[in-house]
Amino acid sequence: MAKAQSAFVCNDCGADYRKWQGQCSECGQWNTVQEVRLGKPAQTTGGAASFTGYAGGKASEVKLLKDVSLQDLPRFSAGMGEFDRVLGGGFVPGSVVLIGGHPGAGKSTILLQTLCHLAAVKTALYVTGEESLQQVAMRAQRLGLPTDKLNLLSETRVESIVDTAHALQPQLVVVDSIQVVHLDDIASAPGSVSQVRESAAFLTRYAKQSGVVLVLVGHVTKDGSLAGPKVLEHMIDCSIMFEGDHDSRFRTLRGHKNRFGAVNELGVFAMTEQGLKEVSNPSSIFLQRNDQVTSGSAVMVVWEGTRPLLVEIQALVAESHLGNPRRVSVGLDQNRLSMLLAVIHRHGGLMLGDQDVFVNVVGGVKVVETSADLALILALVSSFRDFALPQDLVAFGEVGLAGEIRPVPNGQERLREAAKHGFKRAIVPIGNAPKDPIEGLNIVPVKHLSEALEHL
Repeated sequence: MAKAQSAFVCNDCGADYRKWQGQCSECGQWNTVQEVRLGKPAQTTGGAASFTGYAGGKASEVKLLKDVSLQDLPRFSAGMGEFDRVLGGGFVPGSVVLIGGHPGAGKSTILLQTLCHLAAVKTALYVTGEESLQQVAMRAQRLGLPTDKLNLLSETRVESIVDTAHALQPQLVVVDSIQVVHLDDIASAPGSVSQVRESAAFLTRYAKQSGVVLVLVGHVTKDGSLAGPKVLEHMIDCSIMFEGDHDSRFRTLRGHKNRFGAVNELGVFAMTEQGLKEVSNPSSIFLQRNDQVTSGSAVMVVWEGTRPLLVEIQALVAESHLGNPRRVSVGLDQNRLSMLLAVIHRHGGLMLGDQDVFVNVVGGVKVVETSADLALILALVSSFRDFALPQDLVAFGEVGLAGEIRPVPNGQERLREAAKHGFKRAIVPIGNAPKDPIEGLNIVPVKHLSEALEHL
């Protein structure tokens, strides 16, 4: 009996080694190298490997670069405007989409809703490896979805999934989830590095050669990152993550990678008894402020994907009784918070080194761009001085280490969004000051942090 071959592969970067080592030499991460079992070698004929790519598949054709069509790919809608926004305009034939998220976030729900409605006009196949067909049917009945057109398959063997899809010829296939399916040639258990990598590669090859839209569902680890090898995210065309707390009825769908659209695009949904409902105007739900004016609250305009979004940011500055004051940031980078506190001390004349500082972005939104710097500083100063900012004031701008206020992209669109929601005043970088006035909006351009504080 031949001895099973094995290799040692890094979970983060996919680098392989002959023997185990504690640190990956390629990416520098520790304890990410794991042993994987290798599959059987391919049968060869006349010295060349015989491989069709998938059951019933055929080899790809070679084309000259000038013969490749430059027309737009024929997208088709998912049936939800917010979902289409994150996808970049809809599903692209032959693309592979990976949707990840915490358990209970709504991954299976939104895909079941999408497929049940698309099945009326297109052939769709929903492959479930974690639930029985009865469980899927019960969820569809509870959500009131049409069930007369959707094809269901309960299977975890990748070869059987591809054979069934090849016979059915669907236009959209969902595999729920990639961590439970397996290939017969791989000796390791489902969910291992080798199984996830090879199963995803096999399914991706089938989707590219047949033109089928393939949607893979993936689980996440405790730190919120996608479970499985890092090479999984390199194989697919679009990576989408469900975000949102279990105690909130709102869910956000954020695109982390998209070869056919903008990255960091954000779609907002509300979880109801009838499933996920899209929220066409997200700024309205993130700006549900109290009528009572309080200190430490400011409104900023962030840019999410291809649209502006108005979000409230709250700050609480209180005297600390600890030797090392606390710095807590929810929805913002904590390192950037520490940097802005130093800028306030140096260029704003306010000493917050002995104060506890707590910052929160309302609604569970994660802000990753630097345009929130100015609004965050205004909220911190408002809480520290215990005075309330005007309810009709909005601010955005990047703050440098020298205290200068730097312009940010898409300033005109941000100001128009603020004016549309009834804001009357705006503090913006001088580089974002519009040439033509915006009706109903008094714009205050500033060059330095001291000018913004003097205006308050």
